[in-house]
Amino acid sequence: MALAVVVGAGAGAGSLVFRWCITAFTHLFSGHADYAAAPGTGNPHVPWLGPHFVLIVPVIGGLLYGPLVNRFAKEARGHGVPEVMLAVAQRGGRISPKVAVVKTLASALTMGSGGSVGREGPIVQIGSALGSALGRVTKATEHRMTLLVACGAAGGIAATFNAPLAGVFFAMELILGTFSAEAFGATVLASVTASVIGRAAFGDVAFLTLPAFHVDHLAQYGLFAVLGVVAAAVGVGFTRVLYLIEDACDWAWRGPEWLRPAVGGLALGLVLLALPEMYGVGYPVLEAATAGGYAVGFLLLLLVGKMLATSLTIGIGGSGGVFAPSLFIGAMLGAVYGTGVHHLLPGTAGSVGAYALVGMGAVFAGAARAPITAVVILFELTGEYSIILPLMLAIVLATATSRLLTRDTIYTLKLRRRGIDLEGPAPGARIGAQQVGSVMDPLPSSLSASTELADAADLLGLSGYGALPVVDDSGHYVGVVTAQAIAEALTEQPDAAPAEVGQLAEMPAPVTTDQPLAQALHTLLSAAGTGVPVLDPAHGSPVGWLSHQSALRAVHTAA
Repeated sequence: MALAVVVGAGAGAGSLVFRWCITAFTHLFSGHADYAAAPGTGNPHVPWLGPHFVLIVPVIGGLLYGPLVNRFAKEARGHGVPEVMLAVAQRGGRISPKVAVVKTLASALTMGSGGSVGREGPIVQIGSALGSALGRVTKATEHRMTLLVACGAAGGIAATFNAPLAGVFFAMELILGTFSAEAFGATVLASVTASVIGRAAFGDVAFLTLPAFHVDHLAQYGLFAVLGVVAAAVGVGFTRVLYLIEDACDWAWRGPEWLRPAVGGLALGLVLLALPEMYGVGYPVLEAATAGGYAVGFLLLLLVGKMLATSLTIGIGGSGGVFAPSLFIGAMLGAVYGTGVHHLLPGTAGSVGAYALVGMGAVFAGAARAPITAVVILFELTGEYSIILPLMLAIVLATATSRLLTRDTIYTLKLRRRGIDLEGPAPGARIGAQQVGSVMDPLPSSLSASTELADAADLLGLSGYGALPVVDDSGHYVGVVTAQAIAEALTEQPDAAPAEVGQLAEMPAPVTTDQPLAQALHTLLSAAGTGVPVLDPAHGSPVGWLSHQSALRAVHTAA
């Protein structure tokens, strides 16, 4: 608990420094606190250049952060969250402390010089690096180390966006990938601590000024549902465009990596000259869109422009997040959709701003598949409970549609393209790559579904297993019964307790003989008993048994 508070305080302080750096560099390069609020104007530092200064500043910024990242922390390049997910999943939460410093400077320089990226990825990586550093200093166990990394991520999100709940769920849903009372308690402490620091510096106000939200007609829920499905396709499309442009930049560049951001900055400068609203994060433009300040054609141009500008910024080697761009794209999509349905159904559709708000969360959910985080952060941004129902509906549909369209998210795809599977073994690991069929034990004797509980207790006690497969009278596999389930049933009143084993059998997540051991271990760890049956992939019948002991014996086969 004490370490979580310390990490939260560090993440909160890191957020203050990071935001100050962004403001300072933006003013230095553009002459404005936020150039997106006055797009197309000149730079008062070099008034003779007029709006054409945007052709130069990305090059200057690239000359500064390119060598910095290449020399001191190459993992600071890009949007940051995948690197933290990898550190938690396969590296015991170990992140180099210098990442916090390099990421702060590189991301602030990227955004200050026109890079069209967000600040959530950098602050997550900064806070996580601080948590990892504290874990090393205190010689924390691997479990505690990963928890401190998650605390850093939660604190960073909470302080940066004044969204303490969103910080907690972002850390558990995306960084840890699991929910537990311990993780919730620790991340809440870090998030609250960071939020107090953030509010003391920035005030207790949302970082976006958004219009009031109203649902005026029940038929709007159907319209929000359609928006959720469309938003999923746009979120997946943003992911594809991001990595397609990154591949194109990799293919086109043949020079030294430290020079790549400066040369690529020429292309980014052309985009900014044509569409200056893409300069930096772009929150003023997002707010104007939700307020209905743009025509449909310009909204579509902004949507496509943001995809292009963000992808190009990251593709040339810039440092920044994709969360804010996802919100931006979602707002443009929602505003276009809302305008369209308002013209078609003027008495039913309601305000355009409502669709823009829901579109923000739905596109992020479609790209990142983090529905809880998406719901919570939009609720904290608006502070209105009336947003919850349509937001939940659209985000759940966006998440489900995204899962149907693609296996990966905008975060995991970056790792998979490098040959890294978060559910698989770490490179060089001694176990994990083997197939389950090569390490499984023989299948223990099954219990009949009609076996009485007292008899099943005797058989389980003699078997040496904490769980046994259950078959029906026809010999078909119907699930697994654990010693714990039988013991709990025997303690109940006789008239309330189940009479037969079949009533207690539960079907665990399937583990097949051709499945990689690393993937099966996730199922084994979540199983209630001491093992799980291994199924024949062709017929779905059990042919073996996987336990922790059989998994450990795989070490000898790998040696």
